[in-house]
Amino acid sequence: MDEAPLFDAILTPHRSLPPRAFLLFMATLASLSFSVGLYFILSGAWPVFGFLGLEVFLVWGAFRLNYRSARQFERLVLTREALAVRRVTHYGEERAWSFQPAWVRVEIEEPAEPDTPLLLRSHGRRLSIGSFLSAPERVDLAKALRAALAEARRAPGTVGRGAAG
Repeated sequence: MDEAPLFDAILTPHRSLPPRAFLLFMATLASLSFSVGLYFILSGAWPVFGFLGLEVFLVWGAFRLNYRSARQFERLVLTREALAVRRVTHYGEERAWSFQPAWVRVEIEEPAEPDTPLLLRSHGRRLSIGSFLSAPERVDLAKALRAALAEARRAPGTVGRGAAG
């Protein structure tokens, strides 16, 4: 029987514009560009209409690339036996790592800067996780993961720092 995880987190990049709002934004942009383009056609400057269409297409393409990158995620699952890290890229490529909770260290420099990595270190190996998270989110994740690792290192049946009595 698999034991319940002590820590289970799925890390995903933040996207501030949900799909419905994206559709509304694109519809507004396309309508506005069409209206302005129609004015230029009627004024005799018809090439402008094509450039406005190109602008809408490029904005749409940029958002599509942004949403595609949002498909990436990392999953951290900690049990008493292992800390498993599974990373799936926006292309769907998957990699997995496993660390022994007794030996893994969570490292992050504080105060964290935007490019400060959150590292898992064990036996000469290191793995950067949560690179798409903000600096405060990486610090919060490090604290939560350290607390969960401390719990995993305690012997089963113990409460707090001492033995159950």
